Amino acid sequence: MFHKEIEFSAHEDYFALKEDYPIPTKLNIPDWYKKLEHTILNKTVKGCMPFLDSLTAGYLLKMPQDFYIRHNVLNENKEKDSFQTFGLYEVSQLLNAKSINLNSALDVHSIKQLEGSPFVDKNKNLPFYKILNPWKIKTSKGYSCLFISPLNNSDDRFSIIPAIVDTDTFPNEINFPIVINGDKYPILEDTIKKGTPYVQVIPFKRDSWKMKIKSRLEKEIINSRMFAGLNLLNIYKQKYWNKKSWK
Repeated sequence: MFHKEIEFSAHEDYFALKEDYPIPTKLNIPDWYKKLEHTILNKTVKGCMPFLDSLTAGYLLKMPQDFYIRHNVLNENKEKDSFQTFGLYEVSQLLNAKSINLNSALDVHSIKQLEGSPFVDKNKNLPFYKILNPWKIKTSKGYSCLFISPLNNSDDRFSIIPAIVDTDTFPNEINFPIVINGDKYPILEDTIKKGTPYVQVIPFKRDSWKMKIKSRLEKEIINSRMFAGLNLLNIYKQKYWNKKSWK
């Protein structure tokens, strides 16, 4: 079977650290999912192949350094901080010492860049942190990547702003603005630990599509629902599912 290739490359000094390399998403299945049981009498999401596909699709980027967040906390002047300290110090010092400006001590997006979006309210009307990624990502010709927070397995403190990049042509590292989950953490002072998975990278082939809308006969709908409703344990896996490979 022919495999398409996705390449992650970093500055030689960072690469030599041999820490927090990208990994296939399938290596980060959450423990709560592993502990679930799926039986004919107790059907759970453990038997849902679409859910499993979301947990295993693509690759994960991990935090290269501790990332200290001080968000919406009153400072000594009784003003709210959008940030106080940013991690990535060691990575920044290493790369800047080599005159490779891949990471600085701090980067943020202003509110204006997302003005009017729901992200602004969720982020408590404060500037957006931007995680600086040391990895350049390269895909085969004609393939792009969807970048999203880990599906069904994301950190509840923050999420990245999803995006699609044509990684077969884009020549640089891709950095990731994040939104603090202000709905759950209106005030947050915490550290995202080094090695924490924070971006799921899903490569896909660029194709042109045309939408078609049509009706279905009632008989066809009834027949398909009757078959799907049979009391079978793994009907989707056995009849419809296609195995995916991520290495």
